[in-house]
Amino acid sequence: MGEILQQLHQMVWGPWTLAIFLGVGIYYSIKGGWFQIRGLPFWWKHTVGNLIGENGKPDGRDGENGISQLQSVCTALAATVGTGNIAGVATALTAGGPGALLWMWLCAGIGMATAYGETVLGLKSRRRDRKGQYISGPFLYMEELLGARWMGKLYGILCVLCSLGMGSMVQSNSAVSTVVYSLNMPALAAGGILTVLVMLVIMGGIGRIGRVAEKLVPAASGIYILFSLAVILSCWREIPGAVRSMISCGLTPQAAAGGTAGYGLSRAIRYGMARGVFSNEAGLGTLAVLHGAARDTAPEQQGMWAMFEVFFDTVIMCTLTGLVILCTTDSLNAGPEMTGSALAAWCFGTKLGEGGELLISGSMAVFAFATMIAWFYLGRQAAAYVWGGHVLTGWLYPILFLAAVFVGSQWKLETVWVLSDLWNGLMAFPNLTALIFLRKQVVYPQWRKNKRLTGRR
Repeated sequence: MGEILQQLHQMVWGPWTLAIFLGVGIYYSIKGGWFQIRGLPFWWKHTVGNLIGENGKPDGRDGENGISQLQSVCTALAATVGTGNIAGVATALTAGGPGALLWMWLCAGIGMATAYGETVLGLKSRRRDRKGQYISGPFLYMEELLGARWMGKLYGILCVLCSLGMGSMVQSNSAVSTVVYSLNMPALAAGGILTVLVMLVIMGGIGRIGRVAEKLVPAASGIYILFSLAVILSCWREIPGAVRSMISCGLTPQAAAGGTAGYGLSRAIRYGMARGVFSNEAGLGTLAVLHGAARDTAPEQQGMWAMFEVFFDTVIMCTLTGLVILCTTDSLNAGPEMTGSALAAWCFGTKLGEGGELLISGSMAVFAFATMIAWFYLGRQAAAYVWGGHVLTGWLYPILFLAAVFVGSQWKLETVWVLSDLWNGLMAFPNLTALIFLRKQVVYPQWRKNKRLTGRR
């Protein structure tokens, strides 16, 4: 059974899959005039530069019929900024060499255009349920804009499966494992506490999820950024060498990683791009669900927020982790035989002592918790679309999700990891297909003329 799953995994996440991701992203980049790069001052001004309201305070209002733009962005970041930014980057660098980080940047730059397109389509097709709450996602633009309801149903089922696998079991396992390792707490107690905390948040619906994400994600990300910069600046003499190895290994067919360990260009491309897609989720369609709850916004406005999210997740967070590893391990040759979060923890520990290892453990736990609450919202939206909204989404789906959180915290999850990767990859195919056929319905703001955004949906 394991061999069959591995073969299916290689088929779903083969080179041709990454080529489709890149192809759709490149098309949307050309269609938008490379808006994500050339229009950076414009979309930065209308996203980060627009956080402060007229009263001089962050606009964090929320209400019964939606959440604020900031809360929707933080919820979306909660689903993407997670263990992949730490353990995933370390794995990509050890498997693909320093050049993998360069290809992660390329993947993010192209993926920003894909994220914009799917978010715009999500807001154009969103609707309200019986309680007045927004429901949005690829399943809706597949049905309403493309006229392929069967495709929307397929996507919704895969999304629910991902929420019960990657969004709950895998994340809870990562969080509890780090807590058990760092604090020597029994796994049963840690899993029970985590399950209760998740329950307390998700019982409040999207409003509470948005409020928690609004406070948790910026704080956790800010702490991680500060400590990462502390490590990088403490070995600032190594930065030029790390950058040189990243560029040479990313562009030279048989570049050597600082010694006898050579990394082929194909491995750098494969692992860098695969990890980039996995980290920021551009092309999977999840951003269309998470940004759909934002009120008082236009599709183009929220599309720019989705671009910022991909930029922050990969170009900032993944780059910091990558530089920490490259600057402290002499391009991966001087470090121990480790990978994943263990390697990242070792690198922080070399400069910050035990506090560095505790930082990694705490960051992994917090990011995993934030990812779980965001994925609950994703799965519940998909379940409401596929099965209608009462029994399954009202009490059965939350029970299944919480059970998955607890079970995942206690079991070894090699098979769940493979299945979750499969479901993630399969989600991409109907979504990317819809993006190709709906390309004409994606419009861009008048950024070349520097006009103000107008219109609300």
